[in-house]
Amino acid sequence: MAIQTPDGTAASNAKSMSIIVTKGSLDWAYPPFILATTAAAMGVDVTMFFTFYGLPLLLKKLDLQISALGNPAMKMPMMGTHMVMPNIVGMIPGVHAAATVMMKNLIKKKGVASIEELREAAVESEVKMIACQMTMDLFEYDRKDMIDGIQIGGAATYMEQALKSDVNLYI
Repeated sequence: MAIQTPDGTAASNAKSMSIIVTKGSLDWAYPPFILATTAAAMGVDVTMFFTFYGLPLLLKKLDLQISALGNPAMKMPMMGTHMVMPNIVGMIPGVHAAATVMMKNLIKKKGVASIEELREAAVESEVKMIACQMTMDLFEYDRKDMIDGIQIGGAATYMEQALKSDVNLYI
């Protein structure tokens, strides 16, 4: 976003934000993409750095799951109430798949954008997305498996952005 200075030249008043994305489950994929696309819509220059378990969010084919195990705050609206799933239930085979289906159905029913849609909105909003090179090497991901329009870089690439950002988030 540019403004006019008294001498007629353009000066930038754009704010900037960086987000480190470290988690790739269905529920943890929403916060960074919602924050990034909202900030971009407000004229903020946004950089997202995807590392460790957040890196799969850049894969062309997403297979996002959700787990109730270790998440006592997860309460699903059911039968007019909010049902809490005890941790021990999360260890039963098939529960993760069922919880994922329930969450995806709830997302669709409530008209919430999918992660694929939010990711596409981020691309269209020119959010800079950086895939961590070390994580790609560590988990043996190939560039051809990633969506188009991303950059590959390491911690130094992220730090260049973070050091000049007005807001830095770790999600």
